[in-house]
Amino acid sequence: MASVSQAGKLQRQDTGIVTNSTKKPVLNLFPQRADCKYTPCYCEENVWKLCSDVNTRHQSELQHCHIVFVSNDCHTVPLWRQRAGKEEEKLVIWDYHVVFLYNPDDRCLVYDLDSELPFPTYFHKYVTETFRTDQILKPEYFRYFRVVPASVFLQHFASDRRHMKRADGSWIKPPPDYPPISTSASTHNLDEFINMDPTKGVGQVMNLTQLVKTFYQQL
Repeated sequence: MASVSQAGKLQRQDTGIVTNSTKKPVLNLFPQRADCKYTPCYCEENVWKLCSDVNTRHQSELQHCHIVFVSNDCHTVPLWRQRAGKEEEKLVIWDYHVVFLYNPDDRCLVYDLDSELPFPTYFHKYVTETFRTDQILKPEYFRYFRVVPASVFLQHFASDRRHMKRADGSWIKPPPDYPPISTSASTHNLDEFINMDPTKGVGQVMNLTQLVKTFYQQL
């Protein structure tokens, strides 16, 4: 992914999150953020590595995990609280972004290695801080979400990193230090995941309201 541009400050809307302390703690799927495999501007591969790690160490939990691609037809999606942001509110307009969701029960956690929020963060707090609302945005900045089961993502995703190369073959940003991810069927299908046409690709495409209704349950 690449930062498209910076935008001016927009109205901030804060809401609290409600948790039930009587429930057993949610399983800690990952070590600390600093121990996770991470390459700046390769969020799709960072998340693939998280999926692979869960599949290795907590395989029974993979069924409760989803990958969420965030984009739109204009490839301009504003996200706040991003570590790459320069201003106080850490706003970045990405062409696309990818996060990892863990939803073992009526609670849902978001793992975003590019966010300045805690790793992980409860879903409602993450959405409130990161996406806020589409109501303050022009339509070309509305966020759409392709939600893919983690097992499907591991099985189908491939990237030869062509989107991170200039015309002369040089890298826009340095690639990860491991070979490109591929499958027996494809060496590159990243665009199919970024595409927000609901009639194409794997998973389900949602708008922000639908995403919240799917993964947030008011307790």
